[in-house]
This record gives sequence, C-alpha cells and structure tokens, in this order.
Amino acid sequence: MRKGLTRAGLHDVGHITDFIEKASDYAFEAVDVEGWELLEWTQNEEVERAREYLNSHRMSLGSLGLSVDWRGSDISFRESIVSFCSEVEVASALGCRCCCTYVLPSVDENPAHFLAKATLRLRCCANILDAYGMRLGLEFVGPHHLRTRWENPFVWELDPMLDWIQAISASNVGLLLDSYHWYTTSNRLKDILRLTSNQIVHVHLNDAPDIPIKNVLDDERLYPGQGVIDLVGFLQALKQVGYSGVVAQEVLTPTPPTLSIDALLKQSKEAFNELWEDAKLSDKESCS
Repeated sequence: MRKGLTRAGLHDVGHITDFIEKASDYAFEAVDVEGWELLEWTQNEEVERAREYLNSHRMSLGSLGLSVDWRGSDISFRESIVSFCSEVEVASALGCRCCCTYVLPSVDENPAHFLAKATLRLRCCANILDAYGMRLGLEFVGPHHLRTRWENPFVWELDPMLDWIQAISASNVGLLLDSYHWYTTSNRLKDILRLTSNQIVHVHLNDAPDIPIKNVLDDERLYPGQGVIDLVGFLQALKQVGYSGVVAQEVLTPTPPTLSIDALLKQSKEAFNELWEDAKLSDKESCS
C-alpha cells in the first residue's frame, strides 16, 4: 500500500506542483487531484514535462475526482462529459489509474428514479474511464445526520453499494473505501475481509472522535491516530485481502486547522509511520 494525501485538512496548498512538492518533502507517494487542475497544469506545461516532474519527486497521482454532474439535469450531465473526457486523457497519460466520487445517503428525488438514472450515467463514466485504462471508485457515506438530510433514504452501507456496483455492470467499477464511513456504518473488520482486492479501487484514511457513532458528523473528522477508529485493524484487513493501492489521508473539518501546513504534514507522516509499524506492514510501505 502506498501512502497518499488529499488536500482536505491541509489549508490551501496552492498549485498542483506545490502540492506534489510538499507531499514529496514528507515522503508521501501519491496525491489525489481534480481534473481541472491537471488541465490547467498541462495547458502551460507539456504532459511529458509534467510526468517528469512527478517522477523527479517520486510521486504518483492517486485518484482523479469525478467531475461529471451525474446527479443533475440531463443537460448538465452531457455538458460535463465533454470536459471530463479531456481530464481523463491527461490523467491517464500522467499515470493515474482511478477516478472516484461519493454517493450521498439520502436524496430529494424519488430514490428508484434516481437509482435508474445514476446507474446509466455512472456506467457511461466507467466506459470512458475503461478506454483509458482507469477504474471508477464509488464511496458510500455513513454519518447518521446525512441519512435524513434530504427527503428520501438512499445508499449508505457496504452491501447495498456492492449490489449497485454489480447492477452498473462495468468490470472497472469498485469501492472507494473510507475508514470514517466504514466506522459509521459497521466498524466490523469481517466486512472488509470478505472483499476481494479487485473490489477496492481506492482508500481514504481518517479518524473519528470518541462520541456515540450516531452523533459523529461528516465534517468533524480527526487526523489518523487521533481518534477511536481501529485503523491498525483496518489496514491489516486491507493487506489481508490483497489491496496494494493508495491509502490517502482525507480530513474534513468545520474550520481551517490552526497548525501550519508543514506541522500538519509532519504530524501526518509520523501517524502514517506509526500505523504502518503497528499494522506490521513491510518496510517498503513506510514513509522514510
């Protein structure tokens, strides 16, 4: 498994090259990115030079955010597909192998209608990604307060998400497994252990406060190692099923962090190292 970062919880890290440099300085191996910033970067820089920049910093692209408006109107969906194709082309050329999106646990639309519409649209996105050798990861969202935030309940647990992935019927679709959402829905290692490595596209790592699970809020996450989630068991289970992809820190907070970006990255590096050691992962999988 490779240690990665998202921008969440790190202040404004600036241009993508600044993000890559900072991640590299603290021995992370991958960064999650958005398509617009890849297009902006390669508009003024040849793709080959961008690839060389990544390689010189021992960095890879962990995941591309799905920019397609698959939840909105037909017009918005069709229009967003155009730019998405350009984003995927560049991301693939830079070595990115997956693209991810989250699925909210409640919706205002009729859930059956929304499911049918979203299935067709996500299958379309998966087919585009497949043409470029990339996979699509779907993230179920667990916090209880979001299950009733909109009018009708939707998907918020592992098994229904797996059923939906099967219904999408594209071989390159799997899970974005987030430790926070796993914790707020089941918190059972056996749920991870019955997965196969091929079912997991990408992983997010974060922690939760010591309060009743039903009171855990989506934007009150803690940095890895600061809370009560069994992250050691989580990582060991991932290793046991053969997952070898990126594990990216994602910490959503209600207010910006008070520590400097260097202090945050130092803290995160140390937490990742400790978790990797406690989980008895190989030395090659530890930040140096």
